[in-house]
Amino acid sequence: MVKTKIMGVLNVTPDSFSDGGLYLEPKKALNRVHEMIEEGADIIDIGGESTRPGSTPVSIEEELRRVLPVIKAIRGEFGRNLSISIDTYKSKVAEECLKAGANIVNSLGGFTLDYGLANVISSYNCPIIIYHIKGEPKTMQANEIIYENVVGEIKSFFEEQINFGIKQGIQRNKFILDPGIGFGKNLEHNLEIIRRFEEFKEFDLPLMVGVSRKSHLGIILKEELKLKEPPGPEERIEAGLAEVALAVLRGASI
Repeated sequence: MVKTKIMGVLNVTPDSFSDGGLYLEPKKALNRVHEMIEEGADIIDIGGESTRPGSTPVSIEEELRRVLPVIKAIRGEFGRNLSISIDTYKSKVAEECLKAGANIVNSLGGFTLDYGLANVISSYNCPIIIYHIKGEPKTMQANEIIYENVVGEIKSFFEEQINFGIKQGIQRNKFILDPGIGFGKNLEHNLEIIRRFEEFKEFDLPLMVGVSRKSHLGIILKEELKLKEPPGPEERIEAGLAEVALAVLRGASI
C-alpha cells in the first residue's frame, strides 16, 4: 500500500488567512519546519504570496525576498533528504527557488498565469503540482460562482495543462493534480469534488488535496452544530481532517 504523503504548508506572508505573519523570519520558519517534520510532514510547501480570497498579487522581487532565505535555510539545516515545494505560478520565482534548493513547484492555475513556467519545469525536470482555480484570488469568491459540471471542468483543465506541458518537454509522470478546493468554488462545489474525487484517478497520476481550515468547513460546522457564527480557522482542524480522510479513501495520495 502506498503511503499517503503529508504536505506541511509554511506561509512566509504577512496576510495568509491562517498563519500570516508568523514565520516571516527564517529562524521562526526553520523552527516551524522542525515541528512539522516531527508531526509527520514529508513535503514542506513554501509560499511567498497569499492566494486567499481577496488577496493582492505581490511583485516577483518581493516574493523572492520572502522565500529564498527560507528555502536556503531549510536546505542548510536538513540537506537533500527533505522535499521542498515552492507555491508559485511565476516562472522567474520558480526558477530562482529551484536553483536555491526547492525540488517541486506547486502552481496555482498550472501554466495559465505564466506560460513560461512550463519551460522552467522542463529544464529542471522536476515535479509540478497543477492546482485548479476559477478566476483569480482577488475576485474568485466575490461573485456568484457557476459551473455546469465542476468535476468535469476540472478534468478538462487538467487535460489541457498536461497536454500543454508535454508539448513543452515535461514528462507526463512529473504531473501531480490538485482540484483546488476553495479556489473559485462554493460549498456545494467543494463537497461535490470530495464526493467524486475518485474520478480524478483516471489520469493515473498522484492526486493532492488541500482543505486546510478553509471557509467552507466553517459553514458546514455552523449548519451542523447550529452555531450563530462559523468557527474561525483555528477551530476547523477536525472538520478538515475528516474531509481529507474522505479524499484519501477516494484516491488522494498527498
